[in-house]
Amino acid sequence: MYVLHFASSFGSTYKQLIKNNQDFEKRAERVFRLLKNDPFYPSLRSHKVNTRHFGEKWSSWITGDLRIIWDFDETRKLIILIYAITKHSGSHKEYK
Repeated sequence: MYVLHFASSFGSTYKQLIKNNQDFEKRAERVFRLLKNDPFYPSLRSHKVNTRHFGEKWSSWITGDLRIIWDFDETRKLIILIYAITKHSGSHKEYK
């Protein structure tokens, strides 16, 4: 089982895209539970991406347009660092 740590950048993106939307909040919580148990669980569709602000990281699916950007801690492999919740498309997308 992995331990999730949230970067300071996570809070602002969470507030922008998830906060006060109960459906998105529930979906995000489900994704966090799955990441803790198996970051490569099939429904997460986890894959490497090149992001604008964080460099090469992992991305996992929340909804058709929402993704969680994360990576493994380099020194402690059982820790997952959650960087942001981002959009996959549009002007606010995180991908390059």
